Amino acid sequence: MMIKLFTDSDLDGVGCALLAALAFGDQVHISYCSYRNLNERVQRFVEDHQDRESQLFITDLSVNAEVEQQLAERFAAGGHVQLIDHHATALHFNRYPWGQVEPVNQQGMKTCATSLFYEFLVHQQYLERNETLDEFVELVRQYDTWDWDENNNIRAKRLNDLFSMLGIDEFVKQMTERLQMQQPFSFTDMEEFVFQIEEKKVQRYIRMKQKHMVQTWIDEYCVGIVFAEQHISELGNMLSKRCPHLDLIAMINLGTKHIGFRTIHDAVDVAEFAKRFGGGGHPKASGCLMNADTFLRFATTAFQLPPIYHDAEQNRYNTKEHHLGCFFKNNREQWFFLYLNEKKEWSLWENHSMVASFSTWDEAERWVKRNFAAGLADDALVSDYLHQQLSWQKEAVFARYSEAVEQYKSKR
Repeated sequence: MMIKLFTDSDLDGVGCALLAALAFGDQVHISYCSYRNLNERVQRFVEDHQDRESQLFITDLSVNAEVEQQLAERFAAGGHVQLIDHHATALHFNRYPWGQVEPVNQQGMKTCATSLFYEFLVHQQYLERNETLDEFVELVRQYDTWDWDENNNIRAKRLNDLFSMLGIDEFVKQMTERLQMQQPFSFTDMEEFVFQIEEKKVQRYIRMKQKHMVQTWIDEYCVGIVFAEQHISELGNMLSKRCPHLDLIAMINLGTKHIGFRTIHDAVDVAEFAKRFGGGGHPKASGCLMNADTFLRFATTAFQLPPIYHDAEQNRYNTKEHHLGCFFKNNREQWFFLYLNEKKEWSLWENHSMVASFSTWDEAERWVKRNFAAGLADDALVSDYLHQQLSWQKEAVFARYSEAVEQYKSKR
């Protein structure tokens, strides 16, 4: 009997492949897919294998409407079909007896395809539960749902790091050997050493990409856009944390023609956002394929914009919520001054024109960043700016900073 598995090529999808190999051995034939090629491959398989004996599994991915209908017809004719997914955008497959889409389980825990497939295989007695598999599946689940970040479970992240370093074939080979041993799941000393090196490399990559990121408005969302080919999940999550004024981060991979979306905000559903462009995924992690329209809206737009001006981190004078006020600027050379006025409101000025007033500092800071891609100006640049505005000597600006700022205010 032939068993065919179509699954995603990320850690969660490969986790499903590992479980299938343990359950079915040499009987299972595995195809690693993406949303770009899944429909074509599944359609070809269904057309070539009309027999009712061959079993068809699809995990961590969902097909389009046309192939969905073909699968429904195959099942109605007595053929085997089983689709297991955890993305909310695939919930409509639950109307079929062969569809199981469960973003959250009955205990309220976020799922992944590996965890759902594991429970399915155990329930169908294709696989026997053991502690080694339990731990491996939980590491995959925590990484894929990003629970590892909340739980500080670095081992889950390192499992994905190992997957990225080894590639699919070598990872499957090594993990199969470890899981078959049924010993407590662990990493080798050499792997732990390599993880430390990799972590430093990833942090350098994130810092570089942060400097290159631009922002713009796409529909109702303030979006950070960056061109990136590696470490998409870590990059998107960290950029979201470092730039919380952005609703979501869009990461463009020109090589794979894919755009990944990430957010840290509960009020933003990037799965719904991705669906507008023919994609899908999780509420906080999703993506879509790039076409002429998305290339124009994301890549072309990003190419024409200057990077975000990020907050200066080591200022002594121009600091947030300073009692004198503080200066923001952007890479279009626009300057903004924010200070607490007599009404105890934060007034925002561009040069010498008032822009808006806000009841709280957080509200004011968020507004200037979202609308002008501005950040807290570096001390040295503030000195140059006040030198130009007041015709003071540069060395006198910080020596008499309070007086300089008060004189700047008086020129409003």
